[in-house]
Amino acid sequence: MAQRRHHYERAFENYLRARRIPYIAVDEAKKTLLPDRAPLRIENDSKTEQLTLKSFDFVIYGGRANFLIDVKGRRVPRNLTSPLARGRLESWVTQDDVDSMRQWERLFGRGFEGAFLFIYWCEGQPPDALFQEMFEDRGRWYAIRVVRANAYFEHMRVRSPRWRTVHLAATDFERLSQPLLEAAR
Repeated sequence: MAQRRHHYERAFENYLRARRIPYIAVDEAKKTLLPDRAPLRIENDSKTEQLTLKSFDFVIYGGRANFLIDVKGRRVPRNLTSPLARGRLESWVTQDDVDSMRQWERLFGRGFEGAFLFIYWCEGQPPDALFQEMFEDRGRWYAIRVVRANAYFEHMRVRSPRWRTVHLAATDFERLSQPLLEAAR
């Protein structure tokens, strides 16, 4: 098991191990993929920029696709107790996260798909109707939703120009996100 900084990543890795899902935890080793260890040019829709690729966290080997997973830990608000309140789940990432994930997909090539895995830390066991995929790790409850990077890119909206963050509208997140086990089949 790789050494993980955040409890979200540790919990997710324990989740993968407990379910015997084949994976590789990605640390600094991924930098060896970069030509001459130099930053790559990332092509945006309007221009080409010189950026360093942001890392992702796991490669998960699935049935239809292999996923390059970027874990995004979020805390569920205390008062989120019903499925109707689901729209308040945070789904933001940075524009750099999106640009880097698209570049990683190009580097890995066919058969690999980027995805943002939102892991929500819940203060207590959430109601069954709120999440489809929940688990406990070290006394904490977590719920998982995954959004494929291409779908995220197509539907994302600017959240903060200053912080270069983007997000999905609640209805888009509800429609595009799915449990990991469902996405990996």
